[in-house]
Amino acid sequence: MNRSFLRKQPWNVRAELDRTPRAQSSRLKTRAWEARHQRPPPGDWRTWLFLGGRGAGKTYAGAAWLLDQSEHGGRLALVGPTLHDVREVMIEGPSGLRALKGHRESFRYEKTRRRIVFESGAIGYCFSAEDPESLRGPQFAHAWADEFCAWPYPEETLAMLRFGLRLGDDPRLMVTTTPKPIPALKALRAEPGTIETRHATQVNAANLSPAFVQTLEGLYGGTRLAAQELEGLVVEDAAGALWRAADLSRARGAAPAAFERVVVGLDPPASAHGDACGVIVAGRAGGRGFVLADRSARGLSPLGWAQAAVAAAREFSADAIVAEANQGGEMVRSLLAMADPPCPIRLVHARLAKRARAEPVAALYEQGRVVHCGAFPALEEELMALGAGRTAHSPDRADALVWAIAELLLGDAAQPRLSVL
Repeated sequence: MNRSFLRKQPWNVRAELDRTPRAQSSRLKTRAWEARHQRPPPGDWRTWLFLGGRGAGKTYAGAAWLLDQSEHGGRLALVGPTLHDVREVMIEGPSGLRALKGHRESFRYEKTRRRIVFESGAIGYCFSAEDPESLRGPQFAHAWADEFCAWPYPEETLAMLRFGLRLGDDPRLMVTTTPKPIPALKALRAEPGTIETRHATQVNAANLSPAFVQTLEGLYGGTRLAAQELEGLVVEDAAGALWRAADLSRARGAAPAAFERVVVGLDPPASAHGDACGVIVAGRAGGRGFVLADRSARGLSPLGWAQAAVAAAREFSADAIVAEANQGGEMVRSLLAMADPPCPIRLVHARLAKRARAEPVAALYEQGRVVHCGAFPALEEELMALGAGRTAHSPDRADALVWAIAELLLGDAAQPRLSVL
């Protein structure tokens, strides 16, 4: 253990390290200064996909995770767009392996052999995504893949890397990238065993130049480029899209003190194993709609998604649950009734195509009449993809939002109640 590192740490960290076995000490060391959003997600995942804007801390998170894995020994893989990127970004860069405090001398980089030798005995081998065949043959326990969306051959390289992840009891892959709407990323996101975290540039602003975010927001704020590069959203081709990044950027704001009406929009899934269940909470005040929460979830049983919708209705004291009934008819009402809703259930039927239903709601965004009271990246991705072509999955969140906002601002319930004197 590097004792010079210990002298620089707070007393409680030093004491904990002294009580920690060597196999765990580096992990505690690394996480002593890790930001919360850079920590590995819990659970039994096979692939951790870290999507983030520029400067969101993706590379640092990948380097910290790989160093954690190196404490167990074994063979590791580092894959970047080019070998130059592996060396200059993943290893020697300002957020790479050498940048982690206390680890500067914990490994040596053998440039001619394209490998890293860690003091634990682990060896990290460097590969370029320009040459997928170079991954044919080697085998590894863990791998870190950086800037996946910039790889020349993402599908082929990822496949070859996966075939080599066959050592140890629990081989895992971490993928860090600024997202782009490429088929390989869409397929990766939909894979079983993939868990996704996503963070905007702003979450890591404390570690960036003070003028960086402000300048880029001033230049590109509200554009699809900003949505992709600063917010880490997967932005589809703009052709035919109903929602624009500019409209969604302008839509963010605070919730009012009180609402005239609150509803939960519900888009039930066709099965428990396919698409997500869309659950969106929205309120109306002063002729405007306010998106309050996205409680959408995947993999729920029929009673599970009914309970999720009812729980959202209770949490926000909703006046109604507006549920699409095309898939289940009266069964949707029965399931919601079993979950003991605190408000009436209103079933709606889709008689128009998704685009036709969504167009009036998209127009409300253009008029500035809808406000997002929080960060809803998955929802905003689906909105920008709606009408822009094929997407990796059904836009369940977007459908639920359309039902909720239409109920609040376009239906009879949105009309003012008048008393005749």
